[in-house]
Amino acid sequence: MQKYLVFFVFFFYFGFNYADGAVHPVIPYHVPDAEIQPLAELIDPALQKKLEDRLRKNKYWASLLLRKKMAVGLVDISDSLHIKFARINGDEMMYAASLPKIAILLAAYQSFADHSLTPTAQITNDLRFMISKSDNAAATRVIDLLGFKKIQSVLTDQRYMLYDKNRGGGLWVGKRYAKIGLRYPDPMRGLSHAATVTQICRFYYLLVMGKLVSYEFSQEMLDMLSDPELHHKFVNTLDRIAPSAKLYRKSGTWKNYHSDSVLVWGQGWRRYIATAMVEDIRGEIILQELIIAIEEALKDHS
Repeated sequence: MQKYLVFFVFFFYFGFNYADGAVHPVIPYHVPDAEIQPLAELIDPALQKKLEDRLRKNKYWASLLLRKKMAVGLVDISDSLHIKFARINGDEMMYAASLPKIAILLAAYQSFADHSLTPTAQITNDLRFMISKSDNAAATRVIDLLGFKKIQSVLTDQRYMLYDKNRGGGLWVGKRYAKIGLRYPDPMRGLSHAATVTQICRFYYLLVMGKLVSYEFSQEMLDMLSDPELHHKFVNTLDRIAPSAKLYRKSGTWKNYHSDSVLVWGQGWRRYIATAMVEDIRGEIILQELIIAIEEALKDHS
């Protein structure tokens, strides 16, 4: 009897994640390291074509994409063993405003793990406010505790490579979110707060796989990203079209630069990572409409 009980617990805990179907009750996934492939190797030609065709139906968006004023990434995570990736202008680094605060989040948890920073109630509160409310003062306090050298060393660490000169750059934080302070621009484009959609997708993908710092810390970072308190851009639309889905999210806005990223955890095909960056005065409205087009491409593909 005890043997069967152990088997049942094992199957309940791991079985759904390995099933070749749509039932995956929890994230991060429990997937053996040998089964986790680099996201760049998971580009799906069919999903890529669906995404490109759907977005280029809009002539205004097509122009932005052609001029590299818009970049979009999509990861289908509905089956843990069959991840699918598509991107347009994936390695085009753009100014991303507050979205790279996810890099500060990662650097903080890496510092907890290597004991160079001790977690306190104040730090935990600052991390939550930095993500959920995009609070600049909270982000700046955490930056000052970590230092830019630490943040950038984590982003370029071989385990993560979230900033990689050989792949167009990526996530970068080189300035406090304040009016004063030294600036440490990224080596490729000279940007203070930057990202590529490929590296944003990789950040969420590694979280979903439980591979940012550790499984437990990946879980905690997902909790930090959950239940966003700013309801604009992607979330403005998702509140309406997917009200029961769980959202994990970080966005950014500065002048004509608009960016958003979200991990949507709903039912069936509605389990995906989406991100976009737009340099355009209409960026807010574009992102509200864009998430509908992304979902249409994904649902059609599914």
